[in-house]
Amino acid sequence: MANEVQYIFDNENLRKSAPQKFKSEDLKSEEMIVNIGPQHPSTHGVLRLEVITNGEEIVDVAPHLGYLHRCFEKHAENLPYNQILPFVDRMDYIAAMNSEHAFVMGVERMLGIEGQIDKRVEYIRVVVAELNRMASHFIALGTYAMDIGAITPFPWMLRDREHILRLLEWVSGARMLYNYIWVGGLFYDLPVGFEERCLEFIKYIKPKLIEFEQVVLQNKIFIDRTANVGVLPADLAINYGITGPMLRASGLKYDLRKVDAYSVYPEIDFDVPVGKGEMGSLGDCWDRTDVRMKECYESVKIIEQAIQKLTGDHKRTRDFDPRAAVPKKIRPKAQDFYVRAENPKGETGFFFRADGRSDIPFRCKARGASFVNLSILGELAKGGLIADLIAILGSIDIVLGEVDR
Repeated sequence: MANEVQYIFDNENLRKSAPQKFKSEDLKSEEMIVNIGPQHPSTHGVLRLEVITNGEEIVDVAPHLGYLHRCFEKHAENLPYNQILPFVDRMDYIAAMNSEHAFVMGVERMLGIEGQIDKRVEYIRVVVAELNRMASHFIALGTYAMDIGAITPFPWMLRDREHILRLLEWVSGARMLYNYIWVGGLFYDLPVGFEERCLEFIKYIKPKLIEFEQVVLQNKIFIDRTANVGVLPADLAINYGITGPMLRASGLKYDLRKVDAYSVYPEIDFDVPVGKGEMGSLGDCWDRTDVRMKECYESVKIIEQAIQKLTGDHKRTRDFDPRAAVPKKIRPKAQDFYVRAENPKGETGFFFRADGRSDIPFRCKARGASFVNLSILGELAKGGLIADLIAILGSIDIVLGEVDR
């Protein structure tokens, strides 16, 4: 509570310099405007929340963006397609491999070379994307537990995420911003011994996931803070365009890996976890956390099956070239094209407008899952308490690079 209250004292200065949705003259006598952020630890980045409160009760919330100025789309409209990839990494920098996968698929489909990609390349893409999905969920779960007041689970998740970052650094040479999945292939094949090390990590992480679930999700205090809080009905989620774990936590089994069946996901057996209202109401904060937890188990299953393929039917050979289908010149035909993929936070999509004459997109528009999912915050928080607002915001799992892209 102390962290929230300290921002009240900066209200007057902030109100003079920053845009306001709510006006003081429109408030009732018991109400006041409280600014949470943009440097608040629980806003997970430079996000400012303009909150109308009546005592501890929240009357309305307006998120204010624009403190990061990533300008991804304008960068993309001044660079060739293959040079945009490092900027793609910097949107959802917690899950850069997943964003790369979506962007690259779109360009490959525009060029008509999707069918030329080697199956080993596709399985490697799935392995690194699912490792990154787990790393993203580890951050979401660890920081969320800390938002609620549990300190220990956060270093647990950072410890386990570090194993993934080391694997991805071994593959790509970078810890977070990879530029590894290229149009038509990969930067490089997997290092020798990667498959074995990856299976060692899978063996290590299985009991750790069970431990986290028992210590955090089954904890009475955590349940009391999250059950029946921030309830999101499925119809409201659909109307707002909510995707990813937030939508599935409301009971709708909608996963683009199944719906669009892209890459080699149709060849892999995995489930789509959904919320069931086990601890409270369907679609509450606890359900959203539970879905992310269960998705880590499913990512483990996907990685195991993909590694089996990489050491079996599509094992390493001397003549394998991960760049065999990489085009020398990326110049799609004149067209409008949209591609989407299931990122850890929801649907990440890219719209391209190609003029047919240049290797630079005439228009590039990114759909950030965090940006869309954040739009529901006001609906979920109304009528709750300030402490509930922190719990609800954390359950959305945003990254500001994807919000102010």
